[in-house]
Amino acid sequence: MAAIALAAGLIFSSAHAQQASADPATSVPQTWQMLDYLAADYAGAVHQGQVVSASEYDEMREFARHARERVQALPPSAATPTLHAQADQLVALIDAKAPEADVARQAHALTDTLLQAYPIPTAPTKAPDLARGAAVYQSQCAICHGATGHGDGPAGKQLSPPPIDFTNVERADQRSALSLYEVITQGVAGTPMASFADRLSSDERWSLAYYVGTLAYPAATAQGAQAWHDDARARGAIASPNELARARVSELADAVGGTAQARLIVGYLRAHPQAIHEALAGIPLARTRIADSVRVFRDGKAEEARQLALSAYLDGVEPEEARLDARNAPLRGQIETAMGAYRTSLSNGASSDAVAAQAHEVDGLLAQAQSLLSESAASPMTTFIGALTILVREGLEALLVVVALLAFLRKADRHDATRYVHAGWVLALLAGAATWAVASYAISISGASRELTEGLSSLFAAAVLLGVGLWMHQKSIGGRWQSYLKAKMTTALNRRSAWFVFGLTFISVYREVFETILFYTALWNEGQGQWLLAGLGVGAIIIGFIAWLLLRTSQRLPLGLFFSISSVVIAALAIVLTGKGVAALQEAGWTSVTVAPVPSIDLLGIYPTWQSLLAQLAVALMLAFGFAFNRWRARTA
Repeated sequence: MAAIALAAGLIFSSAHAQQASADPATSVPQTWQMLDYLAADYAGAVHQGQVVSASEYDEMREFARHARERVQALPPSAATPTLHAQADQLVALIDAKAPEADVARQAHALTDTLLQAYPIPTAPTKAPDLARGAAVYQSQCAICHGATGHGDGPAGKQLSPPPIDFTNVERADQRSALSLYEVITQGVAGTPMASFADRLSSDERWSLAYYVGTLAYPAATAQGAQAWHDDARARGAIASPNELARARVSELADAVGGTAQARLIVGYLRAHPQAIHEALAGIPLARTRIADSVRVFRDGKAEEARQLALSAYLDGVEPEEARLDARNAPLRGQIETAMGAYRTSLSNGASSDAVAAQAHEVDGLLAQAQSLLSESAASPMTTFIGALTILVREGLEALLVVVALLAFLRKADRHDATRYVHAGWVLALLAGAATWAVASYAISISGASRELTEGLSSLFAAAVLLGVGLWMHQKSIGGRWQSYLKAKMTTALNRRSAWFVFGLTFISVYREVFETILFYTALWNEGQGQWLLAGLGVGAIIIGFIAWLLLRTSQRLPLGLFFSISSVVIAALAIVLTGKGVAALQEAGWTSVTVAPVPSIDLLGIYPTWQSLLAQLAVALMLAFGFAFNRWRARTA
């Protein structure tokens, strides 16, 4: 690994004689390596606006211009204007002998945009084996870099410039594990540092890179573990294998309150990468799966990419939905829509550039969510309001169905049948409690199972309510309700009708209880249990008051008007549940997602996708046709 300093002039002095490859698979890693080296070594050429080494300064200027040429040679993408502007800015900064920190920041910004526009693997597929990395280092690298990484190996003494001292903390602060991996993989043209791609497997190269990355931070073990576990800011900044592989102390320092703290954390995580790989969950998991989906899509594996994108939502975002909804519901809605549209693009054979651009948009939203959720636990008032609004929002739909059934049976003087309604909602609550127990203590309900349960039950209830709404409207016209009630009051409720009433009540209530229980399970983990219970209690009081008010009002309504109002309310519920059912099936990956320019209104079941809107429109048209047909029949009777 001689001369990771890259012997600047020898690495790229022949660059003008070579044309940058237009293939991102080969050009992007080389360009990234060049920019990363420039960010780390510019300080050796310019200090406080003064050139301290004329030869190195000339090399830095050459590197920047050659990197710009490579960027300009890449295939066009949505990020091309940004890349060109960033490359021009980097050249201008170096020409102006800008401060080292500004040049490093600009070079790193350009590398980040480059990887977002042309994704390449930037992290190991599994946690690197540091013991294996140490063994490879001693057999392959120690002869030049020394047994302890000080650059004092026997063969290294003959090299000019001398091998890099990996224990140099200031230089190590500018390097990432990915930086070291790329040098090990590609080698350095014109220097003794050859490529190890043919001699070492990818796993061995990652293990070696992580081991080398720990040599400058030997004390970051126990202290680093404590710093990592105690610092929510660090866990938010480095929450995935990709972020760990690209982490630099120089960039992390601002987020965690100082360079010393950043060194402890980076040193610890490089020595114990399993802390990230094994604990990968939630939003970080979603971001990793999205990045992986872009990579495999570029390899021509569209279905595998779609499955990864689906897993990103179901296994990463969906478990965090309740917490995110309590803190920023609009952001949660944006994420759901964007991820659904991204899956559809993967299924419809969109171009690699279009897929990468959409993935970048999704990752930006996920980054906002990750930052939001990595903050301290929700405040007591946030938990209280979240618990209150969830119960009222989810319970109102079920309440309207139950109240409509009870009011109808009482109007029909069928008090004997109300027990089927009460049995339906009571058993639904008990089933919800059993669901909570199973989800908490026995098994983990997957995101797919949850969305399918919500989606299918919503569509079933919508279909039933569609029929009920049309039927009630028919009886409300031309005095038909009078003959209906006269006939029904003379006969007992038959078994089929009783089970119909029970089934509709149970499905309508259990669907809402199922979702509400899982929301509360997530909020309970926020550590504000008493405030959650307070919100639940106040929400129950509000629901109870609404139920009492609706039942009392319905008793005073004339029977014909009651049928008319009930038919409209139930028809509206059918439209709402249709939208929610389609949205849940979209989240489960059963249907595609095409974004529509409308706002998301969860309470009304309106979501910004053409599939859900067209389904609701179809139900609305069926209702309109049914109502018109009922009126026509009433006039001709």
